[in-house]
Amino acid sequence: MVITRFAPSPTGDLHIGSARTALFCWLWSKNQHGKFILRIEDTDRERSTDQAVQVILDGLEWLGLRWDEGPIYQTQRFDRYKQVAKQLLNDGHAYKCYCTKERLEVLRDQQIAAKQKPRYDGYCLRFPHPPHDNMPYVIRFKTPQTGSIAFNDLVKGPIEIQNTELDDLILVRSDGTPTYNFTVVVDDWEMGITHVLRGDDHINNTPRQIHILQALGAKIPQYGHMPMLLGPDGKKLSKRDGAASVLDYRLQGILPEALLNYLVRLGWSHGDTEIFSVDEMIKLFDVNAINGSASAINPEKLLWLNQHYLKTKPEAEIAKELAWHFDRLGIDVSKGPALEQIVIAQRDRCKTIVEIVQKSQFLFQEDVVIDEESLNKHFNQEAFHALAAIINQLKTVNDWKPEAINNAIKSVVEELGIKLGLIAQPIRIAVTGGTVSPSIDTTLALLGKEKSLQRLQDALSLKTEMFPEG
Repeated sequence: MVITRFAPSPTGDLHIGSARTALFCWLWSKNQHGKFILRIEDTDRERSTDQAVQVILDGLEWLGLRWDEGPIYQTQRFDRYKQVAKQLLNDGHAYKCYCTKERLEVLRDQQIAAKQKPRYDGYCLRFPHPPHDNMPYVIRFKTPQTGSIAFNDLVKGPIEIQNTELDDLILVRSDGTPTYNFTVVVDDWEMGITHVLRGDDHINNTPRQIHILQALGAKIPQYGHMPMLLGPDGKKLSKRDGAASVLDYRLQGILPEALLNYLVRLGWSHGDTEIFSVDEMIKLFDVNAINGSASAINPEKLLWLNQHYLKTKPEAEIAKELAWHFDRLGIDVSKGPALEQIVIAQRDRCKTIVEIVQKSQFLFQEDVVIDEESLNKHFNQEAFHALAAIINQLKTVNDWKPEAINNAIKSVVEELGIKLGLIAQPIRIAVTGGTVSPSIDTTLALLGKEKSLQRLQDALSLKTEMFPEG
């Protein structure tokens, strides 16, 4: 059975590159009817925080990347790491190193001066006895000094590293805490991980981890190292480019399906297809088709995808996300139209949920503030005369729906012999405060009869201020 894992360190936000890694691991496990494990690598206790853990969990939940097992916290497995370290010592695959920080610094300076690659020289392997009792020590892995480590990277192809390029890495620090490369190996081994998909910044760790796995007699996973994401300019991704938390995309009004679709195309493709449902991603995803070249993010592409999902996703599902945004602003949506109706009215006009919220707040406000420039531009005496007639006609409408509202306005326009354009914007400005909204009949229907008539009447009362002589 295929078993993948997503193993973030809770030292900051869940960035877009990490989210892509999680997505690819999740998709491959689902494609193969396997298991997806969430592991929290929190051994860096100075930098790891509960808040960062929650950001990771919230981000994955919002994206819909449900884990089958976990979250498993490495800090809760320290006893097991100690047991395995002791096993490696007893089997002769590891040894205690008593070298002081000062000695290692001198050694490093000497090697750099001699233009050699800085590395541990195996001193305590040759002289294993401590200088005196109770001397602090680290536990180092005894790396083979002949031969090589070769593996077929799922993304980059065959890779071979000479063992002479590797030194004896530390497994356990002098304070007893295990190191990253050691905990990862123990966890991957005991969790039965079959495929390790991660960024290519980890590629130098892979031969070291394979060595430890071999020493434990463990089965070696298949490794795939994905190129890091780039900014729109092709340079290293920065926070300005969108490297911030996945949840920031939610704050920007992006739908989770749009972000998933966007991420899956950053390093994977299926022909020329651009739009994939989650089910299609699962069905079509192939770990062997991950692109070996770096992908640059494209904010415009994300907005295009988001607009597609705004138009095609069931309005009830979009309404849930819309409710979350209104709640953040402290807006009580119970005092207005159904959110599904707002989605239907605004979805073709907006690229983000935030844009829908901004253009729909007038529906939940007690009063609107009319823009003075719009007022002076669109309200003349003829418009006020037409507005008065329309108010009277709208009062007679019992079935407050777009068609009936539209017929009422048209009847006044025909009776007065004016063009609809003369009165359309004044009505819109009166009820929304601005010049942009869905069609007039839809806008009034959403707002409701009572609020609509009250706002139109308030606008009509401005006539005496603008034209005091009649």
